[in-house]
Amino acid sequence: MPNLPRYFLLLLLVLGGGTLHAQSNDQPNAPAVTPAQALDQMGDQLDAVKAALKDAKADVPLADLRNTALGVQDQARALTASLTPQMAALQAQLTVLGPPPAKGAPAEAPEVAAQRRKLDRAQADLDAQIKQSQLLNQNAMQLAAQITGLRNDQFQARLASRTSTPFSRTFWADPARTFPDDLTRLRRLGTRFAADLGQAWQPPNRTPLLWCLIAAALLLGGGRWVLERLLLMLATRHVPDGHLRRSAMASAVALTAILTTGLAAQLAYLGLNWNDILDDDIRALATSAVRLVCFAAFVTGLGRALLSVRRPSWRLPALSDLAAQRLRPFPWLLAAAALLFGMVERTSRTIGVSLPATVVTRGLFALAISGLIGVALLRLRRSRRELAVGNTEAEHRPLWVGLLLAAAALGVVISWLGVATGFIALAFFIAVQMLWIGVIVATVYLLIHLLTDSIDTLLSPKGRSGERLQATFGLAPHTLEQASTLLVGVCRIGLILLALATVLTPFGAGPTDLLNSARQTLSNLRLGNLPIEPGSIFTGALTLVIGAVVLRLLKRWLREELLPKSTMEAGMQDSIVTLLGYLGGMLVFVLTLAALHVDLKSIAWIVSALSVGIGFGLQAIVQNFISGLILLVERPVKVGDWVSLSSDVEGDIRRINVRATEIQMGDRSTVIVPNSQLITQNVRNVTLANAQGRVQIKLPMPLDADAGKVRELILEVLRAHAGTLKLPEPFVRLENLDGGMMMFNCIAYVASPREVGGVKSDLLFELLERLRGARMPLTSPQSMLVRTLPPVFEDDSEQG
Repeated sequence: MPNLPRYFLLLLLVLGGGTLHAQSNDQPNAPAVTPAQALDQMGDQLDAVKAALKDAKADVPLADLRNTALGVQDQARALTASLTPQMAALQAQLTVLGPPPAKGAPAEAPEVAAQRRKLDRAQADLDAQIKQSQLLNQNAMQLAAQITGLRNDQFQARLASRTSTPFSRTFWADPARTFPDDLTRLRRLGTRFAADLGQAWQPPNRTPLLWCLIAAALLLGGGRWVLERLLLMLATRHVPDGHLRRSAMASAVALTAILTTGLAAQLAYLGLNWNDILDDDIRALATSAVRLVCFAAFVTGLGRALLSVRRPSWRLPALSDLAAQRLRPFPWLLAAAALLFGMVERTSRTIGVSLPATVVTRGLFALAISGLIGVALLRLRRSRRELAVGNTEAEHRPLWVGLLLAAAALGVVISWLGVATGFIALAFFIAVQMLWIGVIVATVYLLIHLLTDSIDTLLSPKGRSGERLQATFGLAPHTLEQASTLLVGVCRIGLILLALATVLTPFGAGPTDLLNSARQTLSNLRLGNLPIEPGSIFTGALTLVIGAVVLRLLKRWLREELLPKSTMEAGMQDSIVTLLGYLGGMLVFVLTLAALHVDLKSIAWIVSALSVGIGFGLQAIVQNFISGLILLVERPVKVGDWVSLSSDVEGDIRRINVRATEIQMGDRSTVIVPNSQLITQNVRNVTLANAQGRVQIKLPMPLDADAGKVRELILEVLRAHAGTLKLPEPFVRLENLDGGMMMFNCIAYVASPREVGGVKSDLLFELLERLRGARMPLTSPQSMLVRTLPPVFEDDSEQG
């Protein structure tokens, strides 16, 4: 077989990711299109688009017309960019010739004059072409904007349109009436496809078709298994053990599914259209089928990767084995439903099926997709309930997961109600959105895990790459940890923003399109000088919610991840987070006002009312707020300081809030002190500037004790304790002689005032033991005088 090397090379190129279009009748030496011809073609394309827009009977999707206009815009822009250097070159040639001779001056040479006229004509033609291309660029841009507006209008009308309820005879009567015509169109398409298939089976095309089908069968049969095992083996050998290996294996499973199935579908299409034998409609239908197969394969692979039923240790989400087993068939079912109804939708568009049949098809799709999602939610709920009954702790569910599941349940209910009440377009849109959002959320979840684990592994101070970075660039471990945390945060924010942009514009329509009708209804309502617009209210509320959530996540990320890995003390970290909260809150408030289109004139009465309120009732609150800002900026006291106020309040500062400061007393109770007191009153900061602590012991000794020996013994005890500092040195002074006692004042210093109590107790215990061992009593023995009185006799008393 002489063509076998060619087919084998073709298979290798396809497996390498290239999309081949083998055409034996290519003409590489075809003449290039001139700028004038290109301008004429672009003008014809724009005229065709305008004619299709004016023709009410034209069944051309607006998306295709918009893509055509955007393509013309790109071609015009590229043509302008290519003609501009030619204009510069012509101008340079004219500059070399110099200015034309003035009136009355001698004429220039005939050759120069002819060259000048030639260059002038070329420059004029080129200038006209540039201006025409720029005009086409502007016309195409305006036409694309017009089509976008028409699409938005169609989108709103389609969502608001209502048909008969499926429970009525009218709903089924129209599809039954148009069914014969639709069936005839479908048979015509089938006849054309059969003819193309028969042509593909002819001897010139049979061999490449067979080879492509065999390669596709091998990919679907054993190719997936081999590729998956190869990727898993590479991950096991070259990826460090830990979270990265788990996320890498999950990504390998998802990637294998779309690679093998997508390449198999591409090979099948390539075999059928080897020599470009398919007509335009069949080729477009086959291309759509390949895309739908790739999407279905991605859904199934993503489901396998996230559920990981056979290998629970690879599972990324917090799902129990029972829940994963219950959800196992749903990725396959959702992918099959999307593939089936996608092909039906594309086929209906190709043959121009009737509107009643399209309505029925979309209603069935909405019921199927929302029904599968609803059953999946019920199974997930039952699995959690069974775990609770079996005294097994259910998996922890983050807040965003709960909100997503609640939104999915609400979407299922709205979709079914929409079908039941005749709002088929609305139900279809919600079902498609649920499937689309689910795929995007799952993809972003997998990518976030993969990127987070990759960055943590690469920048881990204890990892191989982290040790190399430290040795090469002299980086500290905490620097790598901060860089890792920062990169992870940036990647997560970027992926989330990308997901939001993808979710909000899957069909070229944003959320504000849904509010156009309400905006028209409420456009005349005003609150003072502030117009009430539903779109502005929705945007403002969305800005406020998203800003508050982002600010909260940023503060928690700084407090729990980034700042603890820095060298800043805890008080400084808390001050930074608090100040960021104040500034972020003000920024969110300003952005919300901007989203509401509120200007200074609209809020003048609010500012006036606030000024009066501040002047009377809010003066103390504002004073405390400003005092709190001063405390955070100047930091005379900070979180963790030991302070003492003149109002007999003494303890540790635990938190500096907007209005007041929390101080924890020695008995673990908390005192709320207004911030203004810390600014206007005398405050003793015991631990300011890393102050040292002083231990003072006053020791009484009797006068008959040896003062020198007592002093040496006390100094020995003070110096021997591990908590006392060498500098300043401990010292002992004889302070007073009073009442037969010598009073020794013993002073030692410790690293912190918080160590004074413990060190003083240890020193007292040690001094008592040492003095007792040296037979040095703290008091002298008391002398006692005993006197004997003479006896008194009874006889003498009687005589007296």
